[in-house]
Amino acid sequence: MKITSIETLPVEVPVDRRVGQVANAKGFRFRSHLLMVFVRTDADIDGVGEITASPDWSGETSLGAKALIDRHLAPRLIGEDPRRVRYCMGHFSRTFANPFAKAGLEMALFDILGKSSGASVSQILGGAVRDEQLPLRFPVMPVGPQESADAARKMVQEGFGTIKLKVGHDPLEFDLERLRLVRDAVGPNVRITVDANGGWSVNEAICAAPRLEEYGVVFVEQPVDRLDLEGLAYVRSRIRLPVMADESVFTVQDALRCLELRAADIISVYPGKNGGLLNCVTIASMAEAAGVHCAIGSNLEWDVGSAMMAHVSVALPNICVERYAADIIGPVFHTERSILSPLMERGGYVRVPQGPGLGVEVDRESVERCGEA
Repeated sequence: MKITSIETLPVEVPVDRRVGQVANAKGFRFRSHLLMVFVRTDADIDGVGEITASPDWSGETSLGAKALIDRHLAPRLIGEDPRRVRYCMGHFSRTFANPFAKAGLEMALFDILGKSSGASVSQILGGAVRDEQLPLRFPVMPVGPQESADAARKMVQEGFGTIKLKVGHDPLEFDLERLRLVRDAVGPNVRITVDANGGWSVNEAICAAPRLEEYGVVFVEQPVDRLDLEGLAYVRSRIRLPVMADESVFTVQDALRCLELRAADIISVYPGKNGGLLNCVTIASMAEAAGVHCAIGSNLEWDVGSAMMAHVSVALPNICVERYAADIIGPVFHTERSILSPLMERGGYVRVPQGPGLGVEVDRESVERCGEA
């Protein structure tokens, strides 16, 4: 089997943040700019991948990823056997950064590998180790206190058992008031996490921790700047709440440094951020050996990327979905679908697709309708 062609298609997909009418500020994304990747072979078996573009977070754009793949990465794969995934990805080892672009290509290769062998991606990884209905945590964006509480209450009524409150964009006391109202709105039994996206100083994170505990927060995600791993380690040493590293861990080397510094209790992993499934597995295994849990993160993937994340979540024991829930939130927020069978069948949960490869069938008409001119 040989790769004959690789097509890239930029798309723009509307996003409904489920928090009412708000201004486009504070890191909100109301439209996702993504890149769909279609890898075709001479065996009439094709694979699909997806690249999430977020220039203010990962530094990648859909059009930049398209140029990189079309001009530099795809030509290195033409004529190769797509089932040799690790070998194929080795062609890009000298291409710096661009993790989401690499992950999108690798995703399509794994899709072909699964289809050619009759196995799903999760079966290739060793099979499911947990229930294939995965609980989700719903992120409430940094809107006002009452709007935050209303959104959290509504999503709990829809079936979500974990609420993630975005903080760090406003003064600390404002965020603590939001947290208080959210806790009052959802009651004592709903799990709440907070995600500062690196928006707090070390001192703010330490000062916030007792109040977060008071309101029953389960863990605090990326409290300080992504580049300050020493600061993250210091915060962890001074507070009792578990600390999650997200933006601080993109690469395998980042994970190694995080583990060496004992900077986190939990590491957020997912194929896009980590440059592909193979790297994601490596990081999760390293963390497991060090006694550190992992959780599945998100950069608001669409359906194909979410399907890959679901396969990873169900198959890797150290991605502790039961404990932390999953950030597979693209199916919640995007108002258009790219696959024929939805991943969400009931509120608060996403199902792992069945069938070979990624287990999804692309709705090409819908994808092309979202295509960018």
